[in-house]
Amino acid sequence: MSEEHTGDAPGSGPGEQEQTDRPSPPDEGLYDLIIPPGVPKTIIIEISKKFEVELVVRKEKLHFANMDGDERELLAFRGKKEVVQEAERYMVKRVREFIGEGDPLGSG
Repeated sequence: MSEEHTGDAPGSGPGEQEQTDRPSPPDEGLYDLIIPPGVPKTIIIEISKKFEVELVVRKEKLHFANMDGDERELLAFRGKKEVVQEAERYMVKRVREFIGEGDPLGSG
């Protein structure tokens, strides 16, 4: 899962993710689920209404190809661990439905 506990100082936790650009420090006990680029905005809106999560922006350093060290702002859902895990399962299910997984030609 692409979740990150937000209560730790930058560089002190697993994955050494940076904090969000929120003006105040995030509450302990909250986790972020990074939304992969390309997830349809309709699914993002659906999840933000269906689950008790906050949509936030996280700055993340990229570590692949010619983008190593580049920073990008990515969307994330922030909430309690159990809620974020449920939202992740739902997001994966909805994205698979959207792309029609199982039929590589998309012919139904």
